[in-house]
Amino acid sequence: MGEGRYQATKDEEYWGPSDEQQFEAFELGHIVFLVLDHYQENRYFRAPIGDSPQHILDIGTGQGSWAIDVADEFPTATVRGVDLFPPPLTWTPPNCVFEVDDVLREWTWRDPFDLVHIRLMYGAFAPNEWDRLYKQAYKALKPGGWIEQMEFDVRVRSDDGSLKEEHKLSKWGDIFIRCAERAGRSLNIHETMRGSIEKAGFVDVHEKKSRVPLGPWPKDKQLKEVGQLEYAHWKAALEGWAMWLLTHFGEPEPWTTEEVHLFLAAVRHEMKNARIHGYNWINRVWARKPTEEELDDKTNIRRV
Repeated sequence: MGEGRYQATKDEEYWGPSDEQQFEAFELGHIVFLVLDHYQENRYFRAPIGDSPQHILDIGTGQGSWAIDVADEFPTATVRGVDLFPPPLTWTPPNCVFEVDDVLREWTWRDPFDLVHIRLMYGAFAPNEWDRLYKQAYKALKPGGWIEQMEFDVRVRSDDGSLKEEHKLSKWGDIFIRCAERAGRSLNIHETMRGSIEKAGFVDVHEKKSRVPLGPWPKDKQLKEVGQLEYAHWKAALEGWAMWLLTHFGEPEPWTTEEVHLFLAAVRHEMKNARIHGYNWINRVWARKPTEEELDDKTNIRRV
């Protein structure tokens, strides 16, 4: 696997692949989040949009699993999944629609949304493009509608000192953050999205941070299952995450394909080490567009 996995969009090549192997990784990631939220009545999102939403938008839908599951869960809603590349699907629920589109362009959907959902889009946009996206989402939501976003911190951590500074897993996150910065992209959206969403005009902002173990090392049965799935997720996704960024923006100069493979072999070896208790933070933010009454109150206050 190499350059052929990556597709061009507009005038540039997207850093993440869009092929069967990466769609498998997307599916594993989707299952990780379902298991992580198994105790929730609604495992798909936290935004309180009620039992009968009409229109839901999934940005960066990937292989489409989230959109399909939500369409099954909410038959009253038209669930629209949008991405730069079509998902590999042979069947979808009648209330689920997939579109190939660039969400940085002007949105033309006519029906206002109850929910705009974004998940694992770190590295997709530059900071100013994220601001543009949030403004478009705000405009497209109905008054009182919700936006929800969930993003990883790409840095692997441990709380017990089992992950050492010399480990490749310890270096992984910082290497990719610097590569993405040189590519003009941000991998730190998990840190900035709350402030950017608030800046776009959203209110009633909520934030929830969770640990996602990498590997089946936790003693807790449910977290052990999450860790096992996350290990499989990483194993399927590693090359897709790494190859383009490192061969184009690696430091001190772009890496060779062989150098990337050697680095990933070391990362995989450490991932299998049960003595390393690594995890990633995942951050979820959900926020509401003000109601018409709230917007009227703000207008009246400004006039006074």
